[in-house]
This record gives sequence, C-alpha cells and structure tokens, in this order.
Amino acid sequence: MAHHELEMPVTEAQVRALRVDDTVTLQRTLYGIRDATQIHLFDRGRTTRFDLRGHAVIHTAPNVRKVEVSAAYPAGYAPVCIGTTTSDRMERFTRPLMAQHGVRLIVGKGGLRDDSQAAFAELGGAYLAIVGGTAALETTWIEAIEDVDLDDLNPESLWRFRIRDFGPLLVAMDSHGASLYRDVQAAAAARRAEVLAGLGVGP
Repeated sequence: MAHHELEMPVTEAQVRALRVDDTVTLQRTLYGIRDATQIHLFDRGRTTRFDLRGHAVIHTAPNVRKVEVSAAYPAGYAPVCIGTTTSDRMERFTRPLMAQHGVRLIVGKGGLRDDSQAAFAELGGAYLAIVGGTAALETTWIEAIEDVDLDDLNPESLWRFRIRDFGPLLVAMDSHGASLYRDVQAAAAARRAEVLAGLGVGP
C-alpha cells in the first residue's frame, strides 16, 4: 500500500503504478461529469472544447451559485456543494471516455463493473473511490470553478475545477485486474455460505 500525489494531467505509466488499496491525492485540475453530459457526448454527437487527455473526471452534478465573473470566479460560478454521485449507471461510458477523450482516472462512489475493469486494463486507467456523504469536505478541496462547457445541461455540465489536495482517495479498481468491489462480493458470498452451513442450510 502506497500513497501517490498526482498533479494532473498524468501519464499512463503513473496510472499503471497504482494498485488497489493505494491512496491518491489529486492536484491542479479535476473535471466534473455526469449522466447527461455523457449521453450528449457519446449518444448525441456533441463535442467539448476541453482537452481531457491524461485527466481525472469525477461523477458529479454540483450545486453551484451564479456570480459575477472575477479572478476568484473565472467561470461565473461559485461552488456551493460539490458531492459525488453513484458511478454504476455510467458504466457504459468508461471505455469511450478513455478511448476517445484520453481520460485516465474516474472518481466516484459505489464502483464500476466488468467492462470498465477491462478498459482500465487495456487502456491504462483506474477508479478512485470516495466515501459517500462527504460532499461538504469535497467542496473544501475545490479552489475554484475555472471553466464550464455544455452549460445548457446545467448542473450536468462539463465542469473544470481547480483543486488542491483532493483526497486521499482509495484506489478501488486498478489497471491490473484488481477490484475491491469484486473482493468484497466474494468475501460476503463465502461468509454467507459459511453461516448457512453452520445453520445446517444447504446451498
């Protein structure tokens, strides 16, 4: 188990150095993305002016406040509460995010499934887990909303956050085929079988 300080963007080699149970703190830039954003990008043919190559995305639809554009608020938005949403329903977008846009890291809660695991292995990516219910803390790691694209989808726009010390996050799925979610499921199934056997209940 190791800790990694990663200033974005990162290389494939940096991501492949991550292993399940490692922790990661992200620096500099993080992109916010959610269901509608990806539906428009991958199902409806829209494009973004952002270069996501080597970057991390977080599954979020932030609560923001419209303000006057200034040095402190370059996009005209102030962060109010930026929490993480459940990743599973965005499973089908992991591969195109990586293959078409060069995304390397996905931050979310609840984990992803087999195709995402395969994409991480083939293309060099990882899933970084964050604990649910920590939106207030996460918001303190965001220094500013630097820019926003596809803002007609607000709050499911494509957000560019300037971050500092975003983490620590847990490497829950890596590029070597390891997954904490699969391990927990296997351990739970084994424990269930053990308990049922102890009670004299057959499989």
